[in-house]
Amino acid sequence: MNLKNLLSGILFLCSFALVYYLYADIQKVIETRSLIESSEGRVIERLKLIREAESLYQEQFGKYTSSWDTLVNFISNAKVPIIQRREIIKQKSYGGEEVTVVTDTLGFDTAFDRIFKKHYSMSASESGTFEGFKVKVGDRVIKNQKPYVINIDGKKTLPPLLEKGTVDSLADVKIGQTVTKGQLMISYSDYIFDPKLDLSKLGEIPDSGGAKFDIFVGKIDKNGVMIDVIEVVDSHPINPQRNENNELKTRKPLRFGSRLDVSTTGNWE
Repeated sequence: MNLKNLLSGILFLCSFALVYYLYADIQKVIETRSLIESSEGRVIERLKLIREAESLYQEQFGKYTSSWDTLVNFISNAKVPIIQRREIIKQKSYGGEEVTVVTDTLGFDTAFDRIFKKHYSMSASESGTFEGFKVKVGDRVIKNQKPYVINIDGKKTLPPLLEKGTVDSLADVKIGQTVTKGQLMISYSDYIFDPKLDLSKLGEIPDSGGAKFDIFVGKIDKNGVMIDVIEVVDSHPINPQRNENNELKTRKPLRFGSRLDVSTTGNWE
């Protein structure tokens, strides 16, 4: 082997090693970024759950709680009223409409279901003759599915659902009966959080090894009125670029709420 071939071989090996290390560094950056995004997604979901629980707790008791045990006990055992707001629409003689909003208490629901589930309702968009449901209680339905048939001015109409979920109840209406605009037709719901979550770990930051969110509740004076405020913060961010000294709000540790303002907005939103 002459010197030229030897040098060529050495340069080739050096080039190969350089390319490998550059590739490895790039892959490491990509994997780290993916890990951070995945972990922060779980943190955001937990913050959203805590926000829903605290909002319902405040709605029932007129204040937030800074105790994880109290919040977990509320989610696990409390009953909350089921409130339904519906519209009664009457046609006026001159062609206009009179809309009356009626609030009904239909019973009680568990705090767990109220927090973990999103409840939807479908009302008749127009008056007409009911021709039958195409779903039954307990059915899973999808967005844009057409769950009932109504005849409006001689034309069959199948209104679509706006969300997915499970049918909870159907209106007590028979085929051939008149349905009025605004009449409740279908109630359905869907889980928005994992119902299998271990609630004893509600306050733990995902992927942190057991560290807990910082939680602050208090009151501030707004024009002479004392208003409840809450702030919940990821005290152990996995992303090293997230810190309290960062001037950008979106690069501070993940959180929702504020100690100084009436807000439950998350800084990821």
